[in-house]
Amino acid sequence: MQANAVTDPPQPPHFYMMKISQHIPANSAQAPAVIGVDVASKHLDAAAYGSTSVHRFANTDAGVAKWLRTLPSGTVIALESTGRYHERLAFAAHAKGLVVYLLNPRDVRHYARAMGMRGKTDRLDAQILARYAAHERTELRPWVPPSPELRRLHELVSRRGTLVKHQGAIKQSLLDCDELRTSMKPLLTQFTKLIDAIDTQIAQAAQALNLDSEGFERITSVPGIGLLSGSVLLGLFQRLAQRSADAVIAFLGLDPRPMDSGQKVGQRRLSKRGPSEWRRLLFNAAMSASRTNAWKSHYERERAKGLPRTAALNVLARKMVRVAFGLFKSNQHFDATKIALA
Repeated sequence: MQANAVTDPPQPPHFYMMKISQHIPANSAQAPAVIGVDVASKHLDAAAYGSTSVHRFANTDAGVAKWLRTLPSGTVIALESTGRYHERLAFAAHAKGLVVYLLNPRDVRHYARAMGMRGKTDRLDAQILARYAAHERTELRPWVPPSPELRRLHELVSRRGTLVKHQGAIKQSLLDCDELRTSMKPLLTQFTKLIDAIDTQIAQAAQALNLDSEGFERITSVPGIGLLSGSVLLGLFQRLAQRSADAVIAFLGLDPRPMDSGQKVGQRRLSKRGPSEWRRLLFNAAMSASRTNAWKSHYERERAKGLPRTAALNVLARKMVRVAFGLFKSNQHFDATKIALA
């Protein structure tokens, strides 16, 4: 979010604490303060639900620690997932024992429009985050920080995705430029070497995360699932081990959204709620799997229904994730004969 040029005037240390307490109902023991925090690289803007006051402080270790000391116990903090800028506050607040909600920016944007917000500033964003959390809290799940190993794996996969994206853009830009293609070969070669180096680190991170020593092997026993897609699924399955396969599919954003109204049956489209790089990896895994003996008939069956190639591959990706999750939880390896009967 864009930084606001206007800053709050200096206030005594007890000022913001006082502002929060003014808007907590009389039965405050059962109604914790709910605070929305708008995140930027240099600063954070915090607003308590029900208050028009917005407090700005530095997005530094010292600034976050000082602000957290002013909050009463049980305070609820809602903030958006914004790259890495939200992590300092999220980790520090969770370590302090506060409830943290990490909200989807798209959900908050639609919520703000539904509430009739006529503008967008850091201050307004903080206030709408507080309102969202206060009213929708029963439908939200508190954020739980990932393990250091899982966090490392996710960072590597994300950085690899960025490199692949830019490498592809460079290649595409040189398709009709023969005089530059030769000159750019060394750069593309370095891209490839860097991606290979990250792949090695991803394999090491997956090994560090592979607590039972066979989880990764069971997942990658599914034809089409390799190092990258298997590493992503390993971390996700460990975090959602007590949930259902539907929850895993929903987290990945591979679940089709119904778009029906009355007698009209609309076209289903993916919700795309989860990390886009993870979906890209699983889509690539499905492309590879569609050419294997284990999955080719499943893919052709979806195509025979009239589905476009992309839609059929997404269906196959969902099927592969469900199978991999089942294998992960049942301590079994892939058996093509059982899948053929499914």
